[in-house]
Amino acid sequence: MPSKIIMISGIEQRIFYMRSKKVMLDIHLAELYGVETKRLNEQVRRNIKRFPADFMFQLTRHEWHNLKSQFATSSSWGGRRKLSYAFTEQGIAMLSSVLHSQRAIEVNIAIMRAFVKLREVLATHKELADRLAELERRMDKKDKEVMSLFEAIRRLMAPPPEKKKEPIGFRLNKK
Repeated sequence: MPSKIIMISGIEQRIFYMRSKKVMLDIHLAELYGVETKRLNEQVRRNIKRFPADFMFQLTRHEWHNLKSQFATSSSWGGRRKLSYAFTEQGIAMLSSVLHSQRAIEVNIAIMRAFVKLREVLATHKELADRLAELERRMDKKDKEVMSLFEAIRRLMAPPPEKKKEPIGFRLNKK
């Protein structure tokens, strides 16, 4: 039972937002399903008619390099030679029809629950923002303390700014 809890909590960290869609990558899905990535993609290719463009797409080199720093990948020697596939929620649901195992069923259920939870969080966030905007419209704009409170709440609700990552390694100082 504890392994399922760990698995479910790890799913949310593997959902990315790309091309205006929430997606999961084939490498992460294969890991969750307990199969090799090439076997997962092999099953998808054998059933390609089940995966239209709004269910699955292949990453561009630029997209892959942007994501690569977020999780460990192997080097080009012996590592992955092809760009990853990204699966939307519908594509992930379709995977259960091409991967025939009890684990695939359980993983798909957990993934669908993670997507639902994510939608609920986003809906709650939007609802809170809408209520805050309505309350702000009703307030006296001249009250600086109240307006600064609204500004502080807005900053807390905003997504954190992306931090510029420092390169890993040593810096050589040339003189």
